[in-house]
Amino acid sequence: MHTQGLYRCLPHVVTSATALLAVVTLFIPGMAAAQAGSEPASTVQQIPATMSDTHMSETLRSEIKKTVVIGGDSPPSEEVGGSYQKETAGLVGGINEGSQLGTVHQEIGGVNVNFPIPILTIPGAIFGGLSGATKRELQEFRDALTDELANAESKPLTNVGLALDVYRELSKIPDLETKLFAPTVPIPTDTDAILFVSFNDIGINVDGSDAELSVAAKATLRNASDGLKLYEIIVQYQDTDTLSKWTENENALWKDYANFAAHYLAREVSAVLFDRVDVTHDLQPNVSDNVSRVKKNDWQGVTKSTRPTLAWTSAIPDEQKNPLATSINETNTYYDVEIYDTNRLVYVQRQVPGLQHTLGFDIDDCKTYRWSVRPSYHVNGDIKYGEWMRFELDSETASGNGNVGRKASAAPAYIQDFASLQIKCGRR
Repeated sequence: MHTQGLYRCLPHVVTSATALLAVVTLFIPGMAAAQAGSEPASTVQQIPATMSDTHMSETLRSEIKKTVVIGGDSPPSEEVGGSYQKETAGLVGGINEGSQLGTVHQEIGGVNVNFPIPILTIPGAIFGGLSGATKRELQEFRDALTDELANAESKPLTNVGLALDVYRELSKIPDLETKLFAPTVPIPTDTDAILFVSFNDIGINVDGSDAELSVAAKATLRNASDGLKLYEIIVQYQDTDTLSKWTENENALWKDYANFAAHYLAREVSAVLFDRVDVTHDLQPNVSDNVSRVKKNDWQGVTKSTRPTLAWTSAIPDEQKNPLATSINETNTYYDVEIYDTNRLVYVQRQVPGLQHTLGFDIDDCKTYRWSVRPSYHVNGDIKYGEWMRFELDSETASGNGNVGRKASAAPAYIQDFASLQIKCGRR
């Protein structure tokens, strides 16, 4: 996914029930033993997690080299592995368990993937007092969203859409071989872990004229040889606007929300499990030869160029809890650059050296974009990532961490706290 202030790349924390970002579950001892047969036992060890952890341990990460992603709820441990042949449960916490509308057929990496598409009931729960016109408007909104999800295979808020997004993110991680399978495809015997991803909950909270939409996803990582749970996380994405904004233009704002929700949740699952590290890294937008500040606001830029040069400042504070920080400096730090418009990602550049980047092609003028960078640390042959540069508005309400939006019609939650860049009209 902008206003003034200094962003600090801090670990995500759970700050309230409505701002839940990550819940880590301890592995469960005493589950089923390894499957019988000739399958080699995985060497992956279960690593106990604590509630204060925000990422999977580096020890466990280093032991997982081959993983399979499956769209659907995690089954009992004894049903995980090469002989697993059962369909997963329904989409929203088993509300519609066993029901499906159809099957997506697609070829991924030479494997024929057939994903069941569970029926999605929207919302799972409606909170708040409803009456009169608001109640009718909300009912129409709910019905419209249900129809949209029921009548299209490619909508993002399905387990298959989430699994595909997670697969794409994990495929970018060096030294991790990732495959995307349907639930009934036999798991290769050399697989270290199986990652089950599914939507966990969807809700609409109405307070007066405002409506808050939230969706949560669950990711469960299990040992491929014996099914034991290695790690589990729940991530949430929410945004707020007036009910009239959500429903205008045939629910256009909802469609943007759904796309960014899938985008954010997949990225968060990938980051927490495999590629993000807890390193405090101060990042802030900067001026460049063709980008200037708006009213001395570092987080709002303006330019006449359709091929602007983005610049930023970078600093790593001396005091760090993560020992990795002592090996980090600007010579082994690179940056990923992303630019978004209101609806989608429009520009990506990976592994940029230095503290500025000039776009490789023109973007549209007469538009305002949101952009950010994240550091990638090249240490001891590994590549790990920091947080995306965000304006930290209020840590107590979790604003600025990418999962809580304040006004969806202004910008989606994921990009709302990125730096803004206005391209003036008239190409140059």
